[in-house]
Amino acid sequence: MKTAQILVVDDDADIRGLVRTLLEKEGATVYEAADGRAALREFHARNPDLVVLDVGLPELDGWSVLERIRDLADVPVLMLTALGQETDRVRGLQAGADDYVVKPFGRQELVARAQALLRRARKSGGASEPQTYADGYLAIDYAKLRVTVGEREVTLTPLEFKLLTCFVRNPRQVLSRDQLLELVWGGTIGIGAEQVKLYVGYLRRKLDPDAPGAVPIKTVRGFGYRYEPT
Repeated sequence: MKTAQILVVDDDADIRGLVRTLLEKEGATVYEAADGRAALREFHARNPDLVVLDVGLPELDGWSVLERIRDLADVPVLMLTALGQETDRVRGLQAGADDYVVKPFGRQELVARAQALLRRARKSGGASEPQTYADGYLAIDYAKLRVTVGEREVTLTPLEFKLLTCFVRNPRQVLSRDQLLELVWGGTIGIGAEQVKLYVGYLRRKLDPDAPGAVPIKTVRGFGYRYEPT
């Protein structure tokens, strides 16, 4: 975590102070914002490596801030909230958050999740990517993060895009759920096999809303999934 720049956004000064102390002990440089609009100003000014973002913010709520961040960059976002219901967690992940921590949180857990997100971002940033991909079913423009199936453009969240990229880079290879957890989520604590199944379902429905079962991402029972390009 050394040299990492992290933006912590929470309207509770005590929470911001605690998170700052925990992250600075690991060597990170931490910036703070107490509301949604201040968060976006700091984001533009600091270009952080990670954002720790509370949902219940004044001015702009965390969902709105997350949406605007995702319009600008694929920086890792760790949602921090008092809401513990599964629907809120799924909403955050669908909206483009990379991980989710519920208050009150364990100190070691928060640090471990932040470290995992930074580690995954560095791995993906160091890899050389082709500019485009195409087979008989779909095409990907990596520079523009654009996916098309036939003539139809498909809108994916950052995590869905990473999952699809993982499949097309390993055609006809069976990928276990554990492999996908490591490749897509970076082995993030608290993310399990059910999350992989959930996102494969999202991806299939995005690629073909009318016939998701026809998408060439095949389930290999007892093992995982395999992409069969046409």
